[in-house]
Amino acid sequence: MVSLICTLQDHRDEVYWCAFSPTLLATCSGDKTIRIYNTSDFSELPFSPLSGHRYGVHCCSFSVCGTYLFTCSTDALTIIWSMATGASDGTLALWDFHSKKLRKSKAVTEATVMACCFTPCGQMFVTGCTSGDIKVWDLDMKQLYAERDAHDMGVTCCHFAPQFHIDFSSVEFRLASCGQDSQLKVWIVSQHGATACEMKLLHTLTGQSAPVLSCAFSSDGELLVSGSVDKTVTVYNASDGVLLHTLKRHESFVTACAFSPTLPWMATGSMDKKVNVWRIADRESGQGAGRKLSGHSRLLVSDWSEEDVLAWLSEEGLEELVTTFTTNNIDGPELLCLTKETLASELSIESVGLRGKVLRKVEALKAELTGLDAPDEFLCPITREVMKDPVIAADGYSYEREAIESWISAKNRSSPMTNLPLPTTLIMPNRSLKTAIGRWTATQ
Repeated sequence: MVSLICTLQDHRDEVYWCAFSPTLLATCSGDKTIRIYNTSDFSELPFSPLSGHRYGVHCCSFSVCGTYLFTCSTDALTIIWSMATGASDGTLALWDFHSKKLRKSKAVTEATVMACCFTPCGQMFVTGCTSGDIKVWDLDMKQLYAERDAHDMGVTCCHFAPQFHIDFSSVEFRLASCGQDSQLKVWIVSQHGATACEMKLLHTLTGQSAPVLSCAFSSDGELLVSGSVDKTVTVYNASDGVLLHTLKRHESFVTACAFSPTLPWMATGSMDKKVNVWRIADRESGQGAGRKLSGHSRLLVSDWSEEDVLAWLSEEGLEELVTTFTTNNIDGPELLCLTKETLASELSIESVGLRGKVLRKVEALKAELTGLDAPDEFLCPITREVMKDPVIAADGYSYEREAIESWISAKNRSSPMTNLPLPTTLIMPNRSLKTAIGRWTATQ
C-alpha cells in the first residue's frame, strides 16, 4: 500500500527534480531555487531556499554520504560540483570532486544528453540522449557499449539499482530507463573484464499512456517508480515488472521521483509546482532493519509512527491502552522514552501492574532490536569484526575491504570462504550492507 502523507507547495514554478539523503529531501524548480526539508517531519530548514542559480534548476543530487548537494541549471553552472553532467551541446563533462577541476570533456553525440548515472561501484556510467541511444562509458570516457534506439524519440531518465551481482568474471547491474515512447525499461548491464560490456533488455513496462519523464529504484532494489506526462505515478515490483500501484494525485506532468535511502518515503514532483511525499507499506518496501511484525513497518522503533505503536500494543496484548496512546499521540520515540512517572502522571495509567507490564514490554522490545550481538552477516568472515567498509568479492561473499585486499595482495587467489580459486580480484562496494550496519550501529 502507498499512502500520501503530505504535499509540499513552496515552489512558485514547475518542480524538476527530487533527491533524498538519509535525513533530508531536496527539491529544485524553474523558480531558480532549491528547497531543503527535514525528513522527520518534512519541515523546511531555516537556510532554505537556496538561491545560487540565475535560471531554472533542473537537477539536484546528494553525495553518498549525504553531506554534499549538487545542483545544475540552465545558467550552465554546477554548484557544489557534480561528478558527471550532461549538456544540450552534445558533450559530457567528468569532474574530479576533491579538486573541483574538469577531469575530461568529450563530444559524445549530436543529440542532447538528457540523462546520466553511475553504476553503484562508480567505475562506469551511462548516458541517454534525445536520439534514443543509451551508451555505457568507463572513467576514461571510452565507450564500452551503445544500445541504439533504446527509446523511440529519446531517453528522458535512467537510474541504476543499488545492488549488483558478481558471477565468476562478470558483474551484472540493473538499469532502469524511460523515454518519450511512453515506456519504462529494465536492462541488465554486464561487464566482462575491464573493457567488455553488453546490455540485455529484461522488462518493458507500459503502465503509462504518455511519455515517461522520470524513474528511480528503491534503495533495496525491490521497487521501481516512474512519473509521466499523463500525470500519474506508477510503482512496479522491480524483479518481475508487475504493476503494483498507479497514483493520481498530481494535476500536471510528473517530472521527478525519488526514494529515501533509509526510510519508507517516496517523493514525486510535478509541473503543478507541488511535491507529494508518500509512505510505502512494509510488505512492498522491504526497507528497514527492525523487528519483523505484521501490522506495522519493519522499521527501527525510533522510526515508528503512531499507527505502528498501536499495532504493537495489539500484538502484545495491550489493547486496553490503545485509546490512551492515541489521545496522547505516542509514536516510536515517545514509546522509547516512557517511564513509571510518565505512565502515571501524563498518561494517567493508575494500575501499577499495567504500568510495569508496559515497561517490561518496552524493555524487551529494546533488547530485541538493539541487542549487543551483531548479526552474523555484519561480521567480516576474515576478521570476525563488524565491517566498516564492506565489499563483495568474486565468490559472492562480503568482506571488510582492508581484510580482503590484504588477503589478495598476499597472492592468495582462493576464496576465504570456499577455498576455490577467485576468477577475478575485482571487488565492489556493498552499499546496502553498509547502510544496514550503520543503522544497527546507531542503535547500540
